[in-house]
Amino acid sequence: MINTHADYDHAWGNQIFIGPYVEQPAPILATRLCAQRFQSSDTLAALRERQAQEPTIFGEVVLTPPTLLFDDHFLIEGGDLTLLLFATPGHTPDHMAIYIPEIAMLLAADGAELPFPMARKVHGLPAMRQSLTQMAALHLRTALYCHAPVTIGPPLLRQNIAYFDTLEARCRAALAKGLPADPPPATDVAVSIDFPFDQAVPAGEYGWFLEEHHRTAWHPQQIRMMLAYLT
Repeated sequence: MINTHADYDHAWGNQIFIGPYVEQPAPILATRLCAQRFQSSDTLAALRERQAQEPTIFGEVVLTPPTLLFDDHFLIEGGDLTLLLFATPGHTPDHMAIYIPEIAMLLAADGAELPFPMARKVHGLPAMRQSLTQMAALHLRTALYCHAPVTIGPPLLRQNIAYFDTLEARCRAALAKGLPADPPPATDVAVSIDFPFDQAVPAGEYGWFLEEHHRTAWHPQQIRMMLAYLT
């Protein structure tokens, strides 16, 4: 089992593979930072909240940290296939991706997404962009993501990079014209930097995948984080 990061939808099922009552135990691989997140107050608080809100889904969750840890990369020699697990921080500090060179396949997890991956903290923004560049530089025939159509392939990595490159350029221009680094909450920051969502993320053939929260929450959040990062 591999935990790409410690978010609830990626790692809260670990008890299925480790514990005194598991019929088919298996080692769980993850970054060292991923294991540390299992002990964090934020993770414990998130579990209590979800157990209170959705007890039938999360009531029996037992936080079970991974057992095989690495920092930068971990290589699994499988004979005909090799799995290279490598750190891709940004979306979260503990995030990793998986590359299988024999078939030129990338499993990007949440490190790239449609319409774009989410950095949750300002300091995660440059790390995430660096991780996108690292993944895009691989020789790829196939790329799969946790939050994107299976047919979108490697071009999504370049689209994600272009989004953040343009976002930075528009934010720099707006700051130079006097936009405050922390606009008031009611400010339509997409208008303020002249980067409306429909321009940032053209609908194209995958427009059916986009949801309203991408426009009303995710895009403004990344704009505000970029403004903060640039100042």
